[in-house]
Amino acid sequence: MNEQVVPPAAVRRVACVGAGVIGGGWVAHFLARGYPVTAWDPAPDAEAKLRRLVDAAWPALTELGLAAGASRDNLTIASTLDAAVAEAEFVQESAPEDLELKQDLLARIDAATPPGVIVSSSTSGYGMTEMQERCATPHRLVVGHPFNPPYLIPLVEVVGGERTDPSAVRWAAEFFKVAGKSVIVMDREVPGFIANRLQEAIWREALHMVANGEATPAQIDASITEGPGLRWPMLGPCLTFHLAGGEGGMAHMLDHFGPSLKSPWTRLEAPELTDDLRERMVRGCEEAAEGRSIAELVAERDRALIAVLRALDGVRNGR
Repeated sequence: MNEQVVPPAAVRRVACVGAGVIGGGWVAHFLARGYPVTAWDPAPDAEAKLRRLVDAAWPALTELGLAAGASRDNLTIASTLDAAVAEAEFVQESAPEDLELKQDLLARIDAATPPGVIVSSSTSGYGMTEMQERCATPHRLVVGHPFNPPYLIPLVEVVGGERTDPSAVRWAAEFFKVAGKSVIVMDREVPGFIANRLQEAIWREALHMVANGEATPAQIDASITEGPGLRWPMLGPCLTFHLAGGEGGMAHMLDHFGPSLKSPWTRLEAPELTDDLRERMVRGCEEAAEGRSIAELVAERDRALIAVLRALDGVRNGR
C-alpha cells in the first residue's frame, strides 16, 4: 500500500457501519477498549436499538475490565455514511448478509473513507473477492469475521480478497490484536471461513436429528454443553482427539479409529426446511428456554462467558 497508514496501535477513532446485533456488538467492544466510536445505520430506529444494546452489554464489559478512558459517552451517531467515516482510522462494516447490498455499501465506504484507512467487513459467508468488485481502492479491504457477541467472544478471522494488499491483512490482524481480539489470519478465502464451517456441520446434523425425530433441541444442546463443549474452551477438536489416542496421540487415534470415519454417522447435506421441521425447532427451543426471555438468556450467556474467559485466563497464565 502506498498511502500513509496509521500504525495499528495508534488508531484513535473507529467507525462502525451497520448497528444491528453484530455491528452493535462491535460498537460495545470498541467502546470498552477505550476507542471513540462513530456509528451509522440507515434504519430510523437504529440509534435507540444501538444504545440499548450497548447499555445491556456494559455490565458484562465492566465486570471483565474496561480500558482506560472507556465510556459509553464516546459513542457518536452520525447522520450520514460520509460523516461516519470522515475521521475514521479504521472502519468495521456489519451490514446484512446480502451480496448486492455489501458490494454497493463497501464501494460507498471505500469512496468516502480517507486514503490509507483499512476497511473490514463482518461478513459471515461472502468472500472479500466478490464483495470488493465495485471498490476503487480494493487493496485496503479485508474480512474481519467476528463471533456473536463480538463484545465477549474474542475470535476474529481475518482474510483478504484477490485484490487485497497482503499488508492490509497484516495491519488488520495487528489492529484486532491491539483491540483485544484473538486473531486467526486465514491462508486463503474459504466460503463460510473456518469456525462457521465447523459450526454449520453440527447445526445441519442437529436439524436432521430433529426432522427424523431422533433428538429434541433440548437434548441436542445438552449433548454439547454437558459433553464435548466442556472440553472445547481449552482444546479444540484436533487436540481433543490427539488426547483420545492416549500416549500415542493423534497417530494412534487415526490408526485405531480411522476406519470408523467411513461409518455413516453424519449427514452433512442440509435437510429440507419444511414447515414441520421449522415448527419442531421453534417449539423445541421455546421448551428448552423454560420461560426465559431472549434478554434473560443473553444475560445468562454473558455471565457464563465471563466465567469461562476468567477460568481460561487463569489456566493459560499458570502454564
